[in-house]
Amino acid sequence: MLLVADVGNTNIKFGVYDGKELKIKLRFSTDSKKTPDEFAVELYTVFQINQFDPKNINGAIIGSVVPGITPNLKAAIKTVTGVKSLVVGPGIKTGLNIKIENPQSTGADLVCSCVGAIELYTCPCIVIGMGTATTMLMIDKDKNMIGGSICPGIFISLDALTKSGALLPSVNLDLPKQVIGRNTSDCIQSGVVWGNVSMIDGMIDKFEEEIGNPCSVAATGGMAHLITAHCRHEIFLNDDLILEGLRLIYEKNQ
Repeated sequence: MLLVADVGNTNIKFGVYDGKELKIKLRFSTDSKKTPDEFAVELYTVFQINQFDPKNINGAIIGSVVPGITPNLKAAIKTVTGVKSLVVGPGIKTGLNIKIENPQSTGADLVCSCVGAIELYTCPCIVIGMGTATTMLMIDKDKNMIGGSICPGIFISLDALTKSGALLPSVNLDLPKQVIGRNTSDCIQSGVVWGNVSMIDGMIDKFEEEIGNPCSVAATGGMAHLITAHCRHEIFLNDDLILEGLRLIYEKNQ
């Protein structure tokens, strides 16, 4: 079985694959202060809760956008499973042709999501990631990643708004009943939720206009379900897109 780990700025998401089937999903908070032993204890404990023997793991791969955590997590996986992890980065075959000015600057999460999207969806394809940042990547008809856009994620935007505005309250990110809010909380919810819905729809239009073709659209990330459900474009929601990309990259390196 294969253990894949997607290390993001907020969460670390693990998946255990048996062949192409995702059997177990785990999620930890990202904490750069944790030692290898602390990561190992957490990972082993969650495996025990799921009644899974970690010795069944015979391969592992890590995709990380938090370099400081990677060595400790790699050591923890070795302790728990006895397996040495591959790490997405220089020297790893991904099969993805990145045609931007500085391909090495592309985050592992973006690489993995594109690899997964090429396998699962028709190209040209727009790949949306909605986590700490909201990213939109363009994969052309020849399956090259040619660029994209990055903007602050929903929680970062909401946090900046309420911290900078002395009279603006913190709100839950629920879908407001109407676009035109009748009180401050509803107005903030409308601006954040419907504003992001409109941005995603508008950016899809701009991407398609710029390349001159309609695109399939795939979305992943913690907030994708809330936003994409209300977009007018058809968007394929896939919570496991990065995990799928990690699995595919692992297979390419065997």
